Amino acid sequence: MKLLLVEDEKRMGQALCEILTQENYEVDWFVDGQDGADALTGDEYDLAVLDVMLPHKNGFEIAREARKRGIRTPILMLTAKSDVDDKVNGLDCGADDYLTKPFVTKELLARLRALIRRQYNVDEGRLFFGDIVLETNTMNLINKETGVEVRLSDKEFRTLEILIANKRQIMTREQLALKIWGYENEAEYNNVEVYMTFVRKKLKYLGSKTEIKAIRGVGYEMRYENV
Repeated sequence: MKLLLVEDEKRMGQALCEILTQENYEVDWFVDGQDGADALTGDEYDLAVLDVMLPHKNGFEIAREARKRGIRTPILMLTAKSDVDDKVNGLDCGADDYLTKPFVTKELLARLRALIRRQYNVDEGRLFFGDIVLETNTMNLINKETGVEVRLSDKEFRTLEILIANKRQIMTREQLALKIWGYENEAEYNNVEVYMTFVRKKLKYLGSKTEIKAIRGVGYEMRYENV
């Protein structure tokens, strides 16, 4: 899971990076609000944790702008303010949840897991679509009707995870490349096509009716034809 952290308190940011990395999140940390806003605009993250009080652009502004651009990344807002009106403001700006500092680490992690379940339709470490089940802990892909299963590679898993999470929309090659490899990687867009081929072979091996359809000139979407 790729997580965007925008926190200008360096000690807090460093501590959060360590905690989240230990929980197997891939964390990009920014201390400047404008830099964080630019990163979130790329729509490559599964989660975003935003402090409210930030230099150049506050967390409310970041969330509001992201939602106006159609960015659906779940946002958890962090703030030292406990005023109800402040919380309401954050939620109205597009945040999905709100946590007041100081907070207990267990609560932060629990709230992040809840956002992931909501976003990815996770049930006890499993993602569902059509006749397939994707196990997030083992990276196994299972045909729930026959019980046949196959192990996915890291990139195959990430590809299918993103498509399932965005099952109601078409994902472009550019979006997939950013979410899987990130800005810092020089992966070519044809790498996306390569992994699509790999995942399709795994679906065929399972005898699944779930398909990854290529929308010419646009991208890919998940489809399930129960015939």
